[in-house]
Amino acid sequence: MQMMIMKEGGRQGWRWTKQRRIIVQALEGRTDHPTAEELYRELKGQGHDISLATVYRNLRALAREGKVKELHGKQADRFDPNTKPHYHFLCLSCGRVYDVDIPYQAELDHLDLGPGFRITGHELTLKGICPRCQEEH
Repeated sequence: MQMMIMKEGGRQGWRWTKQRRIIVQALEGRTDHPTAEELYRELKGQGHDISLATVYRNLRALAREGKVKELHGKQADRFDPNTKPHYHFLCLSCGRVYDVDIPYQAELDHLDLGPGFRITGHELTLKGICPRCQEEH
């Protein structure tokens, strides 16, 4: 992911700053879909000199460029470094988002919804209570 972002970022005029590099590295391989604040606290805890505004700004820029997915919900937005089509589970208790290991149903992208409709993709978010929250109650 990092090499692709650096190459494409440079071509599109991105400033490849130390902060952006730190944020990209912190996201690589993650499946926990952190919020900007969670990522900020983690980076500060590791001793990085970075502001919450910088984390937000960089995550949103990465999302605009299609390098991460920004997941909107009732609580804070979460960021997913996996931009390939896949499904999620949203815990209604804690707000965490988990990847779901269900094959992507590409045939749903080709449904005939009638004249004038063209499907360009789909998302599925299953909702419920995660194991962690079930243990706490």
